[in-house]
Amino acid sequence: MWQLAWPAVAFVAAGLAGLVVRALLLGALRRWTGRPDGVASLADALRVPSILWCVVLGLYAALEVAEPPRRLGHPLGLVLRGAVIASMTLTAAGVVGALIRRAGERQALGLAVSGLGQTVARGVVLVIGLVTLLSSLGVEIAPMLTALGVGGLAVALALQDTLSNLFAGVHLLADRPIRVGDYAKIADVEGFVVDIGWRSTRLRTLQNNVVVVPNRTVAQSVITNFDLPEPRLALLLRVAVSSRADHQKVEAVLVEEAVKAIGEVPGLLAEPAPVVRFIPGFSEYCLDLTLICPVATFVDPYAVPHALRTRILQRFRAEGIEIPFPVQTVELRQPESPAPGSRGAPALPSEGPPARRDDRRPG
Repeated sequence: MWQLAWPAVAFVAAGLAGLVVRALLLGALRRWTGRPDGVASLADALRVPSILWCVVLGLYAALEVAEPPRRLGHPLGLVLRGAVIASMTLTAAGVVGALIRRAGERQALGLAVSGLGQTVARGVVLVIGLVTLLSSLGVEIAPMLTALGVGGLAVALALQDTLSNLFAGVHLLADRPIRVGDYAKIADVEGFVVDIGWRSTRLRTLQNNVVVVPNRTVAQSVITNFDLPEPRLALLLRVAVSSRADHQKVEAVLVEEAVKAIGEVPGLLAEPAPVVRFIPGFSEYCLDLTLICPVATFVDPYAVPHALRTRILQRFRAEGIEIPFPVQTVELRQPESPAPGSRGAPALPSEGPPARRDDRRPG
């Protein structure tokens, strides 16, 4: 009985000691990661695997105290070795995922990392750890790979749609037509790319709704990325003035108001300078001019035109420049009476009363 008590005591003592050291290390790590240059999520990634480390430490202490016989020592050693490899694998997977996510948030990798990218990185670490674990336990890997290859064909046929979305997501990560944070239009949906997952891509619209689009649909659709090659784009603001107005004066007023608005209207840029062009051209009742201004992002044209139109309207009223509106003139004419006797003229009544006909018969 005492032979089992001492290993239990050793297991509990070593496990508690490991938990105390774990708490101290995680506390110090959280204080260190509180700095701007620290990895903020590293402590969260180590919180769960570190518990498994304490269990492994307790098992190792119990085996050292118990000194089991040879026929039990080998299986227990395999279990301990498997626990060590599993704990190291889970720790490495968590740390790699946390580092990649943090690097993507800080733009250290040059792009925002999607959920599929983090999943692939963690999956690679877990597969390597699983292969190492099986090899350490003496399991032959070659027959398992052969069986997986045969069974994988049936699984691929059964999960055709799921796998197509998965490989479409990998294609999107490799080709990078859209990136996390870009404003894009996919099919009939447009919004900010929130995440590219293993099955679907999530877009957040300007109405703050999240639209989920399958990766296969994204890969087969025409994609318009408003952040490539750069977020800056040209704003075309159409202005109509009276055809009697001096177009040179109108151009000068439009450019002057656009230049004054730079720095006061968020999103309006100074380079390249604003210009005015006859686009689309001459209308039937007015002069159509287009003010071309650069804006910072695609969403800025929703706010910048309001400020520019307000300024332009006030300036036009001060300068006496007329803004036309369509006018339609309707002319009503009385049709002329045709001459008597002409073709199509109404018949004139004959003189005198008409003859009366008596159809009554005598009785």
